[in-house]
Amino acid sequence: MSAEWLYEAGIGEERAILVSRGQILSARIEWGEPVRPGLIAPARLVKRLHDAKRGIVRFEDGTEAFIDHLPREATEGVTLTVRVVRAAIAERGRTKLPVTRPAPGEAPVPAPTLREEIEATGARLRALTVTNDDMARNGWDDLVDHALTGEIPFAGGSIIISPTPAMTLIDIDGTLPPLKLSLAAVPVIADALHRLDIGGSIGIDFPSLADKKDRQHIDKALADALIDWTGERTAMNGFGFIHLVARLERASLVARFARHRAAAAARALLRQAERVAEPGVLLLCAHPQVLGAITPAWDAELARRTGRIIRHNPDPNLALSGGFAQAVAA
Repeated sequence: MSAEWLYEAGIGEERAILVSRGQILSARIEWGEPVRPGLIAPARLVKRLHDAKRGIVRFEDGTEAFIDHLPREATEGVTLTVRVVRAAIAERGRTKLPVTRPAPGEAPVPAPTLREEIEATGARLRALTVTNDDMARNGWDDLVDHALTGEIPFAGGSIIISPTPAMTLIDIDGTLPPLKLSLAAVPVIADALHRLDIGGSIGIDFPSLADKKDRQHIDKALADALIDWTGERTAMNGFGFIHLVARLERASLVARFARHRAAAAARALLRQAERVAEPGVLLLCAHPQVLGAITPAWDAELARRTGRIIRHNPDPNLALSGGFAQAVAA
């Protein structure tokens, strides 16, 4: 069976997984931010930076973004048509601004939806109804757990993925001998780059291998595993470190969930609520932070989709990911 994208238009979230033979090959999530790759819109140049080729622009909604490749004649205060090439990326204590480039002569267009973006590639996409469980049967819940925890186990060890301001770090831990542990981790790392939508600067900290031939063995194994991955990589150094660099357009699933845990849990709770089959009022039980992340518009959309009354039950004793939805008597 050829690979196909399974797609759901959730409340506050579009989600899609590329599956083949019951395995998730890639995954994407969009949370509906208006300023994201593909948007072409007017923006005012509010500051030209010291290198003269870069600056800061402000869109009509007040969102600010970096701009690269500024024309020499552009002065502060001028309005430019720009294209967004990288979304904003939240980090600990700050948010990296979106990145834009001038798009002179192009007509303004909104950013494509996730479905539109996938369909534009010519890939096969199947939109699922809310009652369809194909995403769950193909491993969606495990994928979300890996994104939330940053940990992916394998026989003899695990990899731990940690987003940092400088790069995404991947650590390898386990009980196997260093060479065997490294070799066992290689395919898991390669899969994670695709499955968790990881781009940008990526550092992999393998166990230290004293023998140069062992390090070359890992280099060859990683090169083979990344045959369909687009980017650059260094050879393993004497400390077991390998650096990968790939195009960065958006936050990875791990980075998105790590920086917005309550918002991610809220969206997962709404997805669960849509699938409650029993009749009655829909009661959402979750940590107060999770319920606080549910906007009135999302509540209204859940009520519209399900035809039910929606109630909230905050419970501070629940973990952020421990929320649940159930039907209760009115």
